[in-house]
Order: sequence, then structure tokens, then C-alpha cells
Amino acid sequence: MKKEVKIIFHIDLNAFFAQCAIIKEPYLKDKIFAIGRGSGSKRGIISTASYKARKLGIRSGISVKEALDIYPKLLIVPSDYSLYKKQSKIFFDFLGKYSSIILKGSIDEAYIDLTEMSKSRSPLDIAGEIQNTLNEKYQLPVSIGIAPTIFLAKMASDMKKPLGITVIRRKEIVKKIFPLSIKDLYGIGKKTYPKLEAFGIKTIGDFTKEDNKEKILNLMSIVNYEGLLNEILGYGEDTINPHKYDIPKSISTESTLSTTKDEVEIIVPILNKQYEEVHKKMLQEKMKARTFGIKLKYDDFTLVTRSKTLFEYTDNFDEGFLVIEDLFLNNHDGKPLRLVGVYIKELMLNSEIEKDINLFNYIDFIRKKEN
Repeated sequence: MKKEVKIIFHIDLNAFFAQCAIIKEPYLKDKIFAIGRGSGSKRGIISTASYKARKLGIRSGISVKEALDIYPKLLIVPSDYSLYKKQSKIFFDFLGKYSSIILKGSIDEAYIDLTEMSKSRSPLDIAGEIQNTLNEKYQLPVSIGIAPTIFLAKMASDMKKPLGITVIRRKEIVKKIFPLSIKDLYGIGKKTYPKLEAFGIKTIGDFTKEDNKEKILNLMSIVNYEGLLNEILGYGEDTINPHKYDIPKSISTESTLSTTKDEVEIIVPILNKQYEEVHKKMLQEKMKARTFGIKLKYDDFTLVTRSKTLFEYTDNFDEGFLVIEDLFLNNHDGKPLRLVGVYIKELMLNSEIEKDINLFNYIDFIRKKEN
């Protein structure tokens, strides 16, 4: 029996953070502006530039100082995480009207299986309706890629921005994908593509040539090479797992003490050990948190929970434990404890969080993709 060809949409919100700023402050629509962390300092970094700013050469990843050197009248708008989360929810709730098979790629992109709906409606009509409604009703412009696999749908959505709709069928791969620059190959890092170009591999088509295989294997493993080749040729994953990137709403641990204890010098090391466990789990999930809390149960079974929410997300161990320790020292009334615990909430994936860049953390910066 012939395998059913899937209809996969990749829907990418265009310049999402910048568009959120326009929704909040409509006057920005006609301005040249960028979203910048540390906007009060020229050591801040540009995370997203409006399309008008991009035309001047201002892009994500450059410093605020560089951006202002390019265009001194550039408006620097601060980040607004709560607004991003609100608008992202509107986006995903809307897509849920079309299919329940949705994978959240990040805060501003979704993969959605529309195979069933496409049996009774043209995929292009569906895409047009989604794009027009999001743009006109919610002020959320998107680009949409339509293809038989997740990888090709992603490639397609990147081909026309903003407000593009691109279809890639398997029979069109050679025509539409092969001529693209090797730097446009999804999955190729910014450090790898210049090395491929140095080997004479300028296009995605060049990457597929058997003559170039040995050169490519100098830069990546055979598994990665064959995996990418498979994706390029249209034989990659076509099954969307909506729960692939699910993350916990909180991470916690607690311990019932063998005997009741009230000594600070005993309880604090226990909290430290517990936070080590919670922090390790957070790093494994590639997340950061804003809210840190403690749980205390006294000998008389009185239960107390206290928490503190930081302004910024963090995965720094010392920063988080300092909050935990302060909460304990400021809230423990000296009575014997029978249980202690720690927890973290308001978790977000690293990929969804802008990262402030300064002289101290620049080396760790990974530039957020342009939308």
C-alpha cells in the first residue's frame, strides 16, 4: 500500500518581538526601531530589528552601539516577555482551530499537520486563510512553508519573508532547494557553512554530490551527513509529535527529615543539595527559571511555602540558590522542621529567551535567528 503523502505546514511569525512592540505601541509601525536588551546602555545587544531597520543593515546579534552607529535615530525598545507569551498563546490557540497535531518549534513558530483538512480544501487556500486572519485580525504576520516533511516545510517558510507562502513538493526539490546557498541549509551552523564554502560547496545541490562526500566528512560525522542528505532529498520525518518539546511547569524536590531539625547550619546544606538536583534537571531540559521557592513543614504539621520571582530568567546556580537561602533565612521561625523542599517555576526553554550580551557573557552568546 502506497504511503500517504503528508501536508506539513511550518508557520513562522515574522519579526515576532518587533511586531509585538508595534501591537503594544502602534506608533512604532512607521518608525525604524529594534528590540534591545540593556537598552539603557550601548553594551546591550539587538535581539530583533524591524524590517525597516534591517534594510539599513541593522540585524540581531550586533551591539546597540553598532546599531546606533549605523542609524543614530534608531529607537531601542525594551523586551517584554509577558507580551511575547500572550501573543504567542493567541497564535497557537488560533492554529488549534485547524488541527490538533501541532508542534511548538519555539515561541514564534509552529509545525502543523494539515493532511486531513487538505483532503477537502486546497492547502494554498488554507494557508492564505491562516495568513490573512493572523495578519488582519491579530496583527501577527507570518510566513508559511508547505511540504511533505517537517524539514522541507521549515526550508520553505524561510524562502519568502515577510508574509510569504511557499510550497515545496518532492519533485520540485532539485529546482527549488538545490540552487540555494549552503548557508541556507537548515541544520548547518554558522561556523560550518564557511568551511563548506572553502571546499567549493557553495550550494545545497553541491552538498548532495557524491564527489563532495569525503570533503564534507572532514567537517561532520557520517550520521549527520547522511541524515542531512536524507532530509534534503525529501525522505525525512513527516510525523509531528505535539509532545516532543513538552516541558514541565515546575521542578521540585522535598525531603522528610529523619528527625526534626531547627539548626540553620544543618538545613541550609540540605536545601543546597536539593537545589543541585532541581538545577541539574533544569539544565538537562535546556531551560531557565524566574521563580524560586521553598517548602517548610514544621513539627506541628504547619506548612509554609514562600517564593520570589526575578525580573530575568536565569540558570545560574549561585543566583538561584541565593534566592532559596534568603527565603529560608527570612521565613524560618526557628521551630523544628520535619520536611523541607525547593522548587522552581515559570520555566522557559533557552531557545525562547533573548539573551543579554555584555562584556562578561559575550563568548557564550548564540545569535537568535532572524525571523
